[in-house]
Amino acid sequence: MPIALLALTISAFAIGTTEFVIVGLIPTIAGDLGISLPSAGLLVSLYALGVALGAPLLTALTGRVARKPLLLGLMMLFTLGNLLAWQAPGYATLVLARVLTGLAHGVFFSIGSTIATGLVARDKAASAIATMFSGLTVALVTGVPLGTFIGQHLGWRATFLAVALLGLLALLSASLFIPRDLPQPPVTRLSQQLRVLQQPRLLLVYAMTAVGYGGSFVAFTFLVPILQQVSGFSANAVSLVLLAYGISVAIGNVWGGRLADRRGPVNALQIVFAGLSAVLLLFAVTAPMPWLALLTVLLWGAFAFGNVPGLQVYVVQLAQRVSPQSVDVASGLNIAAFNLGIAGGAWLGGLIVSRAGLMPTPWIGALIVLLALALTTLSGRLDRREPGGEWAMGTQPR
Repeated sequence: MPIALLALTISAFAIGTTEFVIVGLIPTIAGDLGISLPSAGLLVSLYALGVALGAPLLTALTGRVARKPLLLGLMMLFTLGNLLAWQAPGYATLVLARVLTGLAHGVFFSIGSTIATGLVARDKAASAIATMFSGLTVALVTGVPLGTFIGQHLGWRATFLAVALLGLLALLSASLFIPRDLPQPPVTRLSQQLRVLQQPRLLLVYAMTAVGYGGSFVAFTFLVPILQQVSGFSANAVSLVLLAYGISVAIGNVWGGRLADRRGPVNALQIVFAGLSAVLLLFAVTAPMPWLALLTVLLWGAFAFGNVPGLQVYVVQLAQRVSPQSVDVASGLNIAAFNLGIAGGAWLGGLIVSRAGLMPTPWIGALIVLLALALTTLSGRLDRREPGGEWAMGTQPR
């Protein structure tokens, strides 16, 4: 693998850290700025909304820009956004900073895959993409707990300064190692994206993604306040819990991919959604008991991200059947659906906390994930009605 992939992986690590570290900082930010927990939770929603809207719109608008200058511009925007968060005088400026970094995030992952595949031979394309996305996994395992630890001991602003320095490192790495003569992919027009959104079968899978992924974020957005106020963990202990959660996520992501390969995406997603719903219901019971809460959080991490490989594979394989000319667009829109789910889940979680407190969020999130299970079952039935549709159930070679 060329060293240029390391630059992309560092960028993915920085972006993944800034996306998820906010969950660990919500109580600290709320206390420092004198805002409510739901208002602090909106920082999760608005970032994800920036990703969801920025990915398709800005990717289409920047389709003719050379890849390296575009990548450098995105990492510069990302770094400036985190510097703005570091120096934010109040809540409104912090919101603006989060939206700006979310826009950079969306376009980065839209073009990052094509840049990664352009760096290697065709038979190593999948490995190149996996290497780049490993930055997100490493961010969950190390960046998020470390960023939370920094925020709790040096203030939340110090966390954003640290992430800005990561962004600067990614910018310098990309400037040095990413070649200038990268292949320019065909321009993806907004009209192509709109055509994909006219496919009912793909819309159903996007709904599965948004509802299934977002249901977990109803509670995950407020995991740290629950661990501190209900479970009784100290700030230092919460950082360790988030570290354990990140390791569990990494394991769950691999397990979810293998399950989808072995059982087919629909069967795999049914298992993951059922398990995730059960774990969220369990957490509503075990949260007041520290050791049981910790074990439940570990299970939660394994199931929460175990649906990602199956959902992404399902969209790609379904797009090859119903819209073969727009597979890349369909895949990119599923990334937007993930982030719409995060935005909606965090917003709903904040609404629940403001009206009923912290502890209804896990069981309400469980009910929402059950809706994703129902949508998945419906999609599987529609697949079985189509000629050759057994591929989605893992009952014949794909």
